[in-house]
Amino acid sequence: MDKLLKILRYVKAYKGYAFLNIFFNILAVIFSLASFAVFMPVLNMLFQNQEIPDSKQELNWSDFDSLKDNFNYFSGKMISEYGPLETLFYISLVILGLYFLKNLFRYLAMFFLAPIRNGVVRDLRNDMYKKSMILPISYFNEKRKGDIISRMTSDVLEVEWSIMSSLEAVFREPIAIVASIAVLFYMSPSLTLFVMILLPISGFLIGQIGKSLKRTSDKSQKEMGIILSIIEETISGLRIIKGFTAIGSTEKKFKAVNQNYTNLMIKLYRKRDLASPLSEFLGVTVVVIILWYGGKLILSENSAMDAAAFLVYLGIFSQILNPAKAITAAYYNVQKGAASVERIEGILDAPEIIEQKSDAVNKKEFTNSIIYKDLQFSYNKGTKVLKEINLSIQKGKTIALVGASGGGKSTMADLLPRFYDPESGSISIDGIDIKDIVIDDLRGLMGIVTQESILFNDTVFNNIALGIEDKVSKEDVIAAAKIANAHEFIEQMENGYESFIGDRGQKLSGGQRQRLSIARAVLKNPPIMILDEATSALDTESERLVQQALENMMKNRTSLVIAHRLSTIQHADEIVVIDKGEIAERGLHDDLLRKDGIYKRLHSMQAFA
Repeated sequence: MDKLLKILRYVKAYKGYAFLNIFFNILAVIFSLASFAVFMPVLNMLFQNQEIPDSKQELNWSDFDSLKDNFNYFSGKMISEYGPLETLFYISLVILGLYFLKNLFRYLAMFFLAPIRNGVVRDLRNDMYKKSMILPISYFNEKRKGDIISRMTSDVLEVEWSIMSSLEAVFREPIAIVASIAVLFYMSPSLTLFVMILLPISGFLIGQIGKSLKRTSDKSQKEMGIILSIIEETISGLRIIKGFTAIGSTEKKFKAVNQNYTNLMIKLYRKRDLASPLSEFLGVTVVVIILWYGGKLILSENSAMDAAAFLVYLGIFSQILNPAKAITAAYYNVQKGAASVERIEGILDAPEIIEQKSDAVNKKEFTNSIIYKDLQFSYNKGTKVLKEINLSIQKGKTIALVGASGGGKSTMADLLPRFYDPESGSISIDGIDIKDIVIDDLRGLMGIVTQESILFNDTVFNNIALGIEDKVSKEDVIAAAKIANAHEFIEQMENGYESFIGDRGQKLSGGQRQRLSIARAVLKNPPIMILDEATSALDTESERLVQQALENMMKNRTSLVIAHRLSTIQHADEIVVIDKGEIAERGLHDDLLRKDGIYKRLHSMQAFA
């Protein structure tokens, strides 16, 4: 129930609609009960036992007999004036009108429920999407992509169909049940007390099946996450799967997981589909018992209820069955959706490890230096990736990080924009710890070009202009593309800068994708550049042109360059050699060659490559 309430808190934003829904539901219930009350004189006429009082009785709303006598008086008066058939016709019109109003108000209640149901699901999706962008990169390193996608798609859909579809039952059916039981108590307290003993027994039986349904639903949602993971990995690695003739084994793995999911869903539907017949059977059982017990009361000589009133009583009680059945189905749906709610909360309640302090300072400019001080870092508290790193980067200088793969170069770059936070030590910009700076301001100072070109299924223009809130001119985009040596191939595309580049830029070559990434960083025009193997995907000619463009762009900028190709960083203001998480060597290119250390060995290996 706590999980359900956590989702239903989203309804607060739609309290106006919720009020209108409840209001019209109350009206629908009132007119439903009123229509049954009008049946009483009709039944009396059919039974031909209508007793017409000599005079109009004083109406007492708290006395059932007073209400019945007044009904009989007015219906009897109509019979004497218009005759039984015409009276029956008029009463039938009244019943028809009451049912029309009942269903009109029921529709209006559902009309105002629609924005709540769909709005809550929309808000839930928005919050999950926003949270997924706020969560640290380490969160996604530990999770399967497919499982995260499953939570944001199929689990949200499950909440929509299982829980949001039950809102109607939550808002309407309890009103109908409470109002009907109140009227039944009014008509016959003893008979209704007997009914109230029977209903909890059937509710207990239904509840036991609901618990089992939740467990099966949880397993099925986890299995769907595995299926989506396999699909995502298959599409991403299709070239390798085909190249290594692994289609058969991959298909076998998918079929096994898919069959397991199918078996779980069969069990789940069988349990869920038990709700309707079980609740209907239990309801009919209660009606039969009431018919027997109530019949005994009617046939007794001193009964306060006549046959017509008893039939109306049964009619009103039958109106409890459908709401009770709907609540039962809703309970099953909620139990089924509760597993999805827990999986959704896994994202919404995930800790934001990279948190912004409440008193974080704004910083729009970079004026002095970046300092790494006694920095240590490890992933998931494992082996130290960085150990006691001390490094000062002055404004306008280009610092190159080199070394063997896995030494910690990219980790040093990732710590600067706070993709991760260090275990100990600090990084400061102009003397301010980066943890004390507004995160958007911190990252706004930086332009990043990664080793893997991260592009989106959008136009060339929108990929280059990514993240620039203000409207950017086409001339600025073209200028950035020219610096990145991308303008020429963009112009040759079918729609130029408005051409779509496909998922992850698959319509482009590796070198073209990298040049778009560089153009994106150029357009942002930040004071600090982070280049992680920025030219690694370029051919020799493009590398020469882009490297020259990057060197021009980096003038009067602070740049942190990670490079395996040492030829691209020979003119850096300082070269820092990272080996096994430590700074092993540092200095200028020529100085490091004379040291005859790690740098010279790397340089010699590339010279003969």
